[in-house]
Amino acid sequence: MPNLTLGPFAVERDGTLQPRVPGLRPAMRFAWRGRRCEAALTSEEVHLAAVAARIPSTAEARADRPGAFETIATLAGSLPPGWRARLLPDHRVMLEAAAPLPEPPTAVDLVAAMVRFALALDPYLDRLDSVCGTPWGTPGGVPSGTAKTWPG
Repeated sequence: MPNLTLGPFAVERDGTLQPRVPGLRPAMRFAWRGRRCEAALTSEEVHLAAVAARIPSTAEARADRPGAFETIATLAGSLPPGWRARLLPDHRVMLEAAAPLPEPPTAVDLVAAMVRFALALDPYLDRLDSVCGTPWGTPGGVPSGTAKTWPG
C-alpha cells in the first residue's frame, strides 16, 4: 500500500511522518480565526507560529496605535512559558511556541500539537482584536469560506 500524502509529509502505514523531500524543513500551514499559522517540524519538536494581528496604520480610521503598542508591550509577560511575541518590520504581530514531539512523530502528534496551539491562541487573539481589529474587518476575523486553506 502506498504512503498517504499529508502536505509536505509522507504518512507511513503506522502513522509516522517522513518528509517527502529529504533535507527540507517540512511545514503545514493552516488558518485559525483568519490568521495564517504554521507548524514546522525540526528533528526534536514542532515550531508553531501565528500571525496574530497587525498594528493599525496611522491612515486607518479610528486607529488606536498607542493602545495597540501598549497591549503588545505587555503581551509577552502574559504568554505561556516558552511562547514568544515578536513585532515584525511590517507591524504584524507573530506569536510563536515550540512543542516536543516523540521520535518518530506521527500525523496524530502533529495535528494534536496544531490544535492545542490554536486553542491556546484564543485569549491572545481576543486581546489583540480589541486594539488592532480583526483580519478583513469581519467579526471573529474569518470571512465565510476561508477557515481552511491549503496551501497557506
